[in-house]
Amino acid sequence: MEICGIGHDLYTYNIVINCLCRCSRFVIALSVVGKMMKFGFEPDVVTVSSLINGFCQGNRVFDAIDLVSKMEEMGCKLDVVIYNTIINGFCKTGLVNNALVLFERMESDGVRADAITYNSLVTGLCYSGRRSDAARLMRDMVMRDIVPNVITFTALIDAFVKAGNFLEAEKVYEEMIRRCIDPDVFTYNSMIHGLCMHDQVDEAKQLLDLMVTKGCFPDVVTYNTLINGFCKTKRVAEGTKLFREMSQRGLVGDTITYNTIIQGYFQASRPDTAQEIFSRMDSRPNIRTYSILLYGLCNNWRVEKALVLFENMQKREMELDITTYNIVIHGMCKIGNVEDAWELFCSLSFKGLEPDVVSYTTMISGFCRKRHWDKADFLYRKMQEHGLLPL
Repeated sequence: MEICGIGHDLYTYNIVINCLCRCSRFVIALSVVGKMMKFGFEPDVVTVSSLINGFCQGNRVFDAIDLVSKMEEMGCKLDVVIYNTIINGFCKTGLVNNALVLFERMESDGVRADAITYNSLVTGLCYSGRRSDAARLMRDMVMRDIVPNVITFTALIDAFVKAGNFLEAEKVYEEMIRRCIDPDVFTYNSMIHGLCMHDQVDEAKQLLDLMVTKGCFPDVVTYNTLINGFCKTKRVAEGTKLFREMSQRGLVGDTITYNTIIQGYFQASRPDTAQEIFSRMDSRPNIRTYSILLYGLCNNWRVEKALVLFENMQKREMELDITTYNIVIHGMCKIGNVEDAWELFCSLSFKGLEPDVVSYTTMISGFCRKRHWDKADFLYRKMQEHGLLPL
């Protein structure tokens, strides 16, 4: 535009500033603000909102506050959008008390809070474990004739579920239905998660069927939660049935899905089926997948197969963690191969890993089974020297 001799207006500058802020190019965005002011254009609410939103998305909430102070000095009044952006920024970075202080200031400045304001605060309080404060704020919201929506209710349901207080979660869910607010997939996922946590997998499956009849379609998270629930209760066949149903709905299982089913079959003492599912994985296995395989094979007395797999993992230079080594050490000790287990234990420091309490306990147990009392006693003392408490 400048090359063609076409001048900019405030609208043009605001578009450029907004794009730069969305790309986290704050230094350039601020230089554009300087340039527009040099040409006689004063920043408006749109300019300030773009900058504040950019800072908040980049977790630079205090930079946003500084900017607001400067803009206020220039006579720029804050509206509900700017307040909501900063309150949400504070809540997302865990600074809920700062958000509440700003909320009070908002009220004293005569700016009326809306559903977005309350949703940010309720969600922030829930994530901070302040469920009673969140519930109180929602009551305050209703008293002010601001209608709670699906986001408000879902935040509370999720918080109560994660705290293990499923009865309160059910009450909030019932209140939501009473108010004719349709739950979304996130609401159902939270409820299904809560039911599975309490081993009420049949009720969770009924909720899945209900959400489908209501026209709310489950996602991968829904199925992963239910599959995990069935596998944990040793009903792996029903978990596999859900996996097939998931595919029929056009959903592709991810690594978590496969990890859950593989682990389920190992726990059900069906290692061959677990390995077969691993060989048919559509998604990329991660270190958790391999740890499940190693542990499952060792636990089902297929230690030799586990050692072959472990050797292949080392050859492929996979980044192995202490959990992986602990599983292999445990497997070696299980079949009485304590000498090799000790050799692997001693090599940990050369691999940049420190033995943890599980490593020590496994080796001590292995030495005791072989009646190597001196070595067991030596390791026990060494564990204490490293400040590790016995399991």
